[in-house]
Amino acid sequence: MQQSTGVVEAIILDVKDRKRIGGAFLKTNAICCNSTLAETGSCKLGEVILQKNPDIPSWPRVIKTHFAGKIEEVKMGSEEVEINSNGMYYLYFMFCNPELKGTLINGRTVWKNPNGYLPGKMTPLMTVFGIMSLAYLVLGLVWFLRFVQFWKDIIQLHYHITAVIALGMCEMAVWYFEYANFNSAGLRPMGITLWAVTFTTVKKTLSRLLLLVVSMGFGVVRPTLGGITSKVLVLGLVYFIASEAFELVEHLGNINDFSKKTKVFMVLPVVFLDSCFILWIFSSLSKTLEKLQVIFSYLSFQSFK
Repeated sequence: MQQSTGVVEAIILDVKDRKRIGGAFLKTNAICCNSTLAETGSCKLGEVILQKNPDIPSWPRVIKTHFAGKIEEVKMGSEEVEINSNGMYYLYFMFCNPELKGTLINGRTVWKNPNGYLPGKMTPLMTVFGIMSLAYLVLGLVWFLRFVQFWKDIIQLHYHITAVIALGMCEMAVWYFEYANFNSAGLRPMGITLWAVTFTTVKKTLSRLLLLVVSMGFGVVRPTLGGITSKVLVLGLVYFIASEAFELVEHLGNINDFSKKTKVFMVLPVVFLDSCFILWIFSSLSKTLEKLQVIFSYLSFQSFK
């Protein structure tokens, strides 16, 4: 018989039960069980102190893998763990034997929900994007029919609106395909995700630029933007870069890769540029309304004469 020389514990638990790891319930800051605590029967010597959930006695779930004698490599057996409660779950690999310091763990875990591999927080999005794809398809069909019906009265703005609708249609379809593929295969298709993120960013940028130039009176009271065209394009380009960077970080990483501070740092440029768009749109809209009011007053005066 070879003596056990260390144990690695795989601990699966709900995020709400994180405080059950360690000796807080025993009024100690220790993570590992020592001889004093072991004598009281509160834990086993050389193992992680773990408080069981009184509502679900089998949780947190612990899977132990032992090293024996001088063996330096051990294979952990495959385990299937059934989870019957909704929530965010973590898997920790922990050990208390100081001789195991530097231990390398290789392998993979597979997490699957009843309807597929999509994480719980992402599952409703597949349905949302499916519905939105159909909605954009209907909108595009109606717009196309009206576009053909009144083709003699088409102005340049109508082509821009058509482009935004087409981008929205492609965006929703690609996102739905991305989530459906992720749900069935269990791996996120990075190429499809990159295309979906790019479609989203381009549509957001064009829609903001379109709203801005319309508020400036383009196609209504002025045929061109004149000298401010370059400023509008620069703002659009900077917004595209900032938004694309944020979306890539958000979607190409793992679900919980980044801390709240990192996400705030990435979203700040996008929020600032959105604020610039809002301020510019409202100020331009106010000036355009004043021009229209002057024109309307002049035309009314001429008609009265």
